[in-house]
Amino acid sequence: MTEPLRLGIAGLGTVGVGVVRILRRNAEMIAARAGRPVEIVAVSARERARDRGVALTGYDWEDDAVALARRDDIDVYVELMGGSDGPAKASVEAALDSGKDVVTANKALLAIHGLDLAGRAEAAGRTIRFEAAVAGGIPVMKALTEGLAGNEITRIMGVMNGTCNYILTRMESAGLPYEAVFEEANALGYLEADPTLDVGGIDAAHKLTLLAAVGFGARVPFEAVQIEGIERVSIEDIEAAARMGYRVKLLGVAQMTGRGLEARMSPCLVPANSPLGELDGATNMVVLEGDAVGQIVLQGAGAGEGPTASAVLSDIVDLARGLRVPTYGAPTKSLGELRTAAAASPAPYYLRMRLEDRPGALARIATALGECGVSIDRMRQTGHDDISAPVLIVTHKASAADLQAALEAFKSTGVLIGEPVALRIEDV
Repeated sequence: MTEPLRLGIAGLGTVGVGVVRILRRNAEMIAARAGRPVEIVAVSARERARDRGVALTGYDWEDDAVALARRDDIDVYVELMGGSDGPAKASVEAALDSGKDVVTANKALLAIHGLDLAGRAEAAGRTIRFEAAVAGGIPVMKALTEGLAGNEITRIMGVMNGTCNYILTRMESAGLPYEAVFEEANALGYLEADPTLDVGGIDAAHKLTLLAAVGFGARVPFEAVQIEGIERVSIEDIEAAARMGYRVKLLGVAQMTGRGLEARMSPCLVPANSPLGELDGATNMVVLEGDAVGQIVLQGAGAGEGPTASAVLSDIVDLARGLRVPTYGAPTKSLGELRTAAAASPAPYYLRMRLEDRPGALARIATALGECGVSIDRMRQTGHDDISAPVLIVTHKASAADLQAALEAFKSTGVLIGEPVALRIEDV
């Protein structure tokens, strides 16, 4: 009989337990598809005595993930602990240095250290697979490295954090303010231990970094992604966007321009009748554009035990079949040093602000916009009281620099109350 592929799994949280369950439930089917049995040899986690709802009998236990990674009786080290440094990084390095392939769901680790680890893997004749690190159960890495291998990728965009999409769509459907839905999402267990990773856009930006590196065959530093979270999006923005035929999404976009690679993760308005606009709940969507294929849309569960464990198993089965694609789809030495550029591609913008309710206030704002080269497409003023008046403006296409200059100019008008909200309207 063909020798089994032997696994060591570090991390027995939601995803790790899901991998164990799938392997126990579908062992024969997986062996048939992989061409050989896939077996767990040993596991590691922080708490040995914890009841995880799945039997771990028959597996060796290692208290130290690094010791697990170095075991001679495993072929693939499966890292599901998380974290950009510490045990995750040390154990992956140990696994590679010991001649193991690595499968991981750790987007933070790869966004920060991925290029160094990929080079280390290639030096050892190994690979790192990370389908589960981006968009959960959606096979977007396979699409980029295999299905679209003959395409020059021109743009990547998507909704890559299910928690943020849940919050924004729940605000719209229930008419609730951000703070109320944030607490609801937290009670449902949707938020990370550090909620800023979700609502601050950091988690999704990690994913965009990896997608851009693979899609554009380039070294993309995490610092190149401009990040803005959803904390400032209000129910007023959600409702105003809906009246104009848009929905608000935390949208990641990476695209090549004449100035270099633009990569941004920020709340944007998208057409309500577009695939991204129709995306509800905790679902993820990634849109890929290639010179030959045009635009393709991938949609599915972006997190959770089953979807993420499914992605981990897809990588494991590929390794069992003997398929070893370079970590980033091409050898690290071939990855270009792309110029990165601040987001400058012109776009319309949605602006919401509150002005003092006195004659000439709106004219001062319009003048400030015009002097900065930003023209108004439409404008609406509603619900004013004796003190202030809310104003909504949609601009024609403008550069981010011109818009920022206009926002700065607003401060000297003497009519602005509080900080204005500016959201890009993305052409999808």
